[in-house]
Amino acid sequence: MTQKTDHKAKAAATGKTNKMRPLSNTVTRRLIRAAIDARKAAYAPYSEYTVGAALLSADGTVITGCNVENASYGATCCAERNALFHAVAEGHRSFRAIAIAAGKSGEDAEEYASPCGICRQALREFTDPKAFQIILVKTADEYRTVTLEKLLPYSFGPEWLD
Repeated sequence: MTQKTDHKAKAAATGKTNKMRPLSNTVTRRLIRAAIDARKAAYAPYSEYTVGAALLSADGTVITGCNVENASYGATCCAERNALFHAVAEGHRSFRAIAIAAGKSGEDAEEYASPCGICRQALREFTDPKAFQIILVKTADEYRTVTLEKLLPYSFGPEWLD
């Protein structure tokens, strides 16, 4: 007989709640600035499309990442996953938000850059899609905020394996 997991209790214990708590303006600005700064470190000699990401852990730590391209395109890693994997390697397991800044190298973004499908799924592993906020950045003053659930509806997550 399979035991059912109490997902509400598990969510409360891990910091995954089904409630989006808006970020303060100060925290939002800090994430945006960190994503813009992380973008400067991107290695994108093939596409010249640079991406920076700043991930906010449940304890308030900000972890950044940038995209790193490779001549063997499949070995390329997106900024969002670089930030996430760096955070996990440092022991973080619960996250509130991520800011993503992207565009042609040396230019402001012309459009809001959204995470690719693989990054959305990777973020889903450690977040509550209803509460996790994704800040899509054009400039320091021009951005949009959406939830992961909006970008990845009907998602598959760890609770499906219980």
